[in-house]
Amino acid sequence: MSADHSHSHSHDDQGAAPAWKYDGVRVVPGEKLPPSTATTPGMDRRTAIDFARVGAQKLWAGTVTIHPDAKTGAHHHGPLESVIYVVSGRARLRWGDKLEFVAEAGPGDFIYVPPFVPHQEINASPDEKLDCVLVRSDGETVVVNLDIEPIEKPETVLWVDPIHKG
Repeated sequence: MSADHSHSHSHDDQGAAPAWKYDGVRVVPGEKLPPSTATTPGMDRRTAIDFARVGAQKLWAGTVTIHPDAKTGAHHHGPLESVIYVVSGRARLRWGDKLEFVAEAGPGDFIYVPPFVPHQEINASPDEKLDCVLVRSDGETVVVNLDIEPIEKPETVLWVDPIHKG
């Protein structure tokens, strides 16, 4: 493996600290995450990774705790891709032009939300909180709230693995 890198950091073994000592890997302690100022009632978001905290150029990551029975309004995140990892609790997502589709996810499950997809996040439990980790494909906070009249009974969509069919 070659030590030829395409960056300007120093690899001086003479005792000088490499430039990436404070510009390299970052550990952001979970208990140090500040509460978000813009939040949905019943949801507590906390930013872990963004430009302001660590200089992230192309992503945002954080946590959300959704109180029992709480939900967002219908919205999308513009051109951003989103990933939700369920730590504990039961997540329900509705999506579509009339929020006509629904799926649920539990601890250890990942949810992918493509760009511009109208969706709504819901805590499926009436008495347990829902804890998730969120990652978005840009540091920009893009939330486009939508005025959607959801259908009463959405269609349940089960996950189908397009790579490992059958």
